[in-house]
This record gives sequence, C-alpha cells and structure tokens, in this order.
Amino acid sequence: MKYIKLTLFSLLLLCFSVIGFSQQSVSVRTITEKQHPRILLLKGEEQQIQRAIESNAVWKKMHEAILKECDRIIDLPPVERIQIGRRLLDKSREALRRIFQLSYAYRMTGQEKYLARCEKEMLAIANFSDWNPSHFLDVAEMTMAVSIGYDWLYPKLSDESRKIIREAIVSKGLNQSLDPKYNSWLGATHNWNQVCNAGMTYGALAVADENPELAKSMIERALNTIPLPMNEYQPDGAYPEGFGYWGYGTSFNVMFLSAIEKVFSTDFGLSKMPGFLQTAKFYENMNAVSSLCFNWGDCGPRGDLSPAMYWFAQKTGDLSQLWIEKRYLQKDDYSSFVSDRLFPAVMIWGKDLSLDKISAPKYTVWKGQGANPVCLMRTSWTDPNAIYLGFKTGSPSVNHGHMDIGSFVMESEGSRWATDFGMQEYESLESKGIQVFGRTQDAQRWSIFRINNRAHNTLTVNDQLQRVSGYAKIDQHSDKPDFMYAISDISSVYESQLASARRGVAIVDQKFVVVRDELAATDQSTTVRWTMLTSATPEIKENSIILTKEGHSMLLKVDSPGNIVMKTWSTEPTTDYDAPNPGKSLVGFEILLLPNQKQTIQVLLIPGSVDPEKVKFAKALGKW
Repeated sequence: MKYIKLTLFSLLLLCFSVIGFSQQSVSVRTITEKQHPRILLLKGEEQQIQRAIESNAVWKKMHEAILKECDRIIDLPPVERIQIGRRLLDKSREALRRIFQLSYAYRMTGQEKYLARCEKEMLAIANFSDWNPSHFLDVAEMTMAVSIGYDWLYPKLSDESRKIIREAIVSKGLNQSLDPKYNSWLGATHNWNQVCNAGMTYGALAVADENPELAKSMIERALNTIPLPMNEYQPDGAYPEGFGYWGYGTSFNVMFLSAIEKVFSTDFGLSKMPGFLQTAKFYENMNAVSSLCFNWGDCGPRGDLSPAMYWFAQKTGDLSQLWIEKRYLQKDDYSSFVSDRLFPAVMIWGKDLSLDKISAPKYTVWKGQGANPVCLMRTSWTDPNAIYLGFKTGSPSVNHGHMDIGSFVMESEGSRWATDFGMQEYESLESKGIQVFGRTQDAQRWSIFRINNRAHNTLTVNDQLQRVSGYAKIDQHSDKPDFMYAISDISSVYESQLASARRGVAIVDQKFVVVRDELAATDQSTTVRWTMLTSATPEIKENSIILTKEGHSMLLKVDSPGNIVMKTWSTEPTTDYDAPNPGKSLVGFEILLLPNQKQTIQVLLIPGSVDPEKVKFAKALGKW
C-alpha cells in the first residue's frame, strides 16, 4: 500500500532532533527475521512468566487477576466509536486495556475463547471510520492496542482477519502520522511525543513484513525524535509534567524502549540519556507517606501500581525503587490492577525480579532540577506517622503547568494537611468553551480557579497572577536528618510585583515544618497573601490556625513581625466552568508591605503530637 511522503517538517526533525544525538537507522530484515510474535514477548518466552507464576504468589495473583478480567470482558460488547468532545481517547485506552489482557490470556493459556474475543474486538475497531487523527493520542493508543493483538495472535488469526487489521493499522494509524495536519507532536518535548512515537512504532513492528519501507521510516523517525522529550529528564530525572503525566509519558516511553530492544537487541543508547534512568526515583519520592502523591500540575491525587517501575528496577538492578510498589502488592485482591491498560507488562518486566529482596531507600531527601524542579523530603520510609514535605519551583509555562511556583504539600501523623487541587477534567472546561492549554500570560487557562496561584500553597501579590515567563530552581538544599531543607529564589515569577522573593521550606529536628519567605517590596505599597489549601477544619486563634482532621490536629503558627491578618477563603466556584471543591478551604493571612520594605514571613506547621511551646526556630535563609 502506498503511503504519504514525509513532509519537509518531518525531514527537518529527522535531521535536527536533538543536538549531539546521532542519527539512527534500522534494518527491516532485523525485524522480519523475528517471526510473530515479536513485540515485547517473543515466542516461547511465555515459559519464563509461567515459572514466575509457579514460584511466587504475587505473580500468580497478578496472572489470575488478568484471566478473571478477561473472562468478564468476553461478555462485553466491543468498544464503539463514541467521541466525547474532541477526544476518542477513552475508547482507545479501553481498547488497549482489553486487547493487551486478552492477548496475554491467550498466549499464557492457549484457550480459544480469549483469541476469539480479542479478534472480535480488533475487527470492530478496524471498521471504525477513523481513529480520530485530529487528537493524535487517540490514534497512537489505538494503534498500539491493535498492533499488540495482531502481533501476539498472528499465528492463529485467519488470513482475512490479518488483512483487515493490518490495513487498518496502516491506513488509520501509520499513514495518518505522515499528514502534517496531525504530526506536530514530532517536535514536542512532552508526553505527546512519547505516546505517539510509541504507538507508531508498535504499528511499524506489527506490519513490517508487508510494509517494510513504511515500517523503517516509522521506527527511524521515532528513534530520531523521541530524544526530544527524553532530554527533559536531565539532569536528575525530574519529570516536568508531574506525577500523573510521568505515569503517561514515561510509561509509553518505556513501552517504546522495551519493544525496540527486544527486536534490535539494543535501545540505541536512548535509556542512557542523562536523567532517564534516574527518573524512577522522582516517581517514587513523589509518593507521599499516605496513599496520596504530590499532585502538582494537571494530576490526580492518587497513585497505583506502575508497570514502568518494574522496567526501571530491572534495568538498574535497584530493587529499592519498588518500595512504594511493594505497598500496593500487600493486599489479597489484585482486581483493581486490571484497570491499568499496560498491566500485563508487569509480568514481562517483573518476572525475573526478587520481590522478597525489596528494601526501603537509604535516603530521605531527593532533589531534581530541570524545567520544574522539586525537593522531596520525609522523616522515614517505614513510619506511617512520618512527616512528608514536597516543594516545587519551576515555571507556569511548562506543559500542564500551574501557577504554583513555591508551592508545597505536607503530611504528618498519617494525614495530609497542606494539599493541592491538582487538575480539573478537561472536557468539563472545553465543553463550556474554555481554552485549557494556553501558556501566554493572558491565556484563558489562568482564569481556571484550580490552576492559578490564588488556589495554591504559595504567595499572591496584589491579587495578581504569577508571571508565566518566570522560572525558579532549587538554589540550595540539605539532606541532614535534623534539618532537611530547600531554598529557591522565586523573584522572577513576581517580576514587577516584588523587588525580590526567596522561599525556604524545612523539616526541623524530625518534628515540625518551617516555611520561610524573605521579601522586598517595590516602590509601591504591596499586599501579600499567603495561602495553604487544606481539607482539615480550620479555627483561627490570633496569629495561628488550628487544623483538625481524622482525629489529629496541626497548628499553623505565623511567627513574623508586621500586621498579620489571619483569614480563610472559600474554594466554592464563582464561575459556571470551575469545578466544585467540597471539603477544602484556603487558610492563611495577608500582610501589607510599605514601599521598599523588607519583610520576613515565617510559618511553622506543628503536628499535634509536638508541644508548640517547645518549638523555636529563628534562622535567616542565608544561614540555613
């Protein structure tokens, strides 16, 4: 079948993808020499998984959860092409979830019922009018789904089914990625590049026998453009788009690397790009002491089992990276895991790992620079009452970024006291005409309550927005057990609002948290608002707020000179597009700065188990 020629834009990307990363080329013969199945799990490798199932109760429960879910899927009708707003993405994801699990079930058991049901799903999807190329993530995930099923079940599919499914992969998947209307993601430095290149590569590997030149161009294009988002992990592994999009972009990046390495016996040096193998520590440390994560940016508050973490543990040999994953494994019922569309990959990447040797990390502070730097601290990995403090800097201009520079979350005694709204579901905004993804200072995105600085644990100056063009890094940090801290000069996000602003956060003596701001006003009078989002019940007491929640308490104490006005603010929506926020309030205070005044604002967050009368702290940031 003929395919659309590469655009000039695509060719330029192939030539100039990442400075210093050499152009890659592949041999189609290397692909086709490997008979189907060739994606992720070669023929006969099922026996390795079977041995893991027989020798370890964890793998047995995972395997049985997949089979049980597949028995349930058998009775469901195939996915239908029902688009929601501009997206077909939920259908693509459900297709990937079903096909991956059904294909796994057939390869592991040989039972015809799984083969027949998977074939039925793929033929229904192949007959869709299109896979919605205007939102190319939909095409990418659908292509990956059908390619896994086609490749894994190829020996048993009829010639007619093979032809229908293969032609759909080419016409509705691969060829669409050559159309300049749909392939701007080739130049992206974020998750779109990772997901779309992975999807197209899976399609290429599946149909390489009949479409060798197309497959070659797809894979070489991916090898030469996926370094763009992989470059964003440097220098330490911090993922600019946050916890939730790490789970998306990084997982598909790993799916890409794993498939490429399986076929070519190399990942062409990609996994050695600075920061990439270190990013597992970012993800692990973004998980707090509770079951919640540090959910800054467009992210939900909860994590779950991550198949990608097993790839990282396998690749690095560091089983401590699975300490948080171990938490998810310590339950009898694994049925919730099957909602993850990449779940069967755990069986591939984790089968050789000694799960009984997983130990806690030996460090309690992790710092990562990059486009959205973070410093993540805890007093213990094993104590359920430990203090957790997450601090972020960076820029609102990062993809999926919020105006949250200087924001933090804090936990103690098993409760989260300082929290973050995270994202609002996109369709709830787009259906009302709100442009969600602008990055300029006047973008409509910043009118969304959950996204601007007024709703985050940071400063608001004269009720103005943080500056999109600003950027702050972690300037200084310490991992000393008696004084873990991080400091950032956040002045640039308050350009023309404050003459200077530095924020430091710390866990002191393993007992309490300090948030210290050292500010200088411009030549104008300035009102500074200090806010912290909480789901606790607040009670104002002079220059303090007592927070109560889940049978525990915490004292927010302001220890600063100046006329402090303690306040709470409602989080109820004032527009027809902002989401409701039940059970949450903003607490804090306002302070007036005179022209050119320098002001220190220090807040102590003291867990209820600590006597506030014994808490003393007075140290300028310059002496931290």
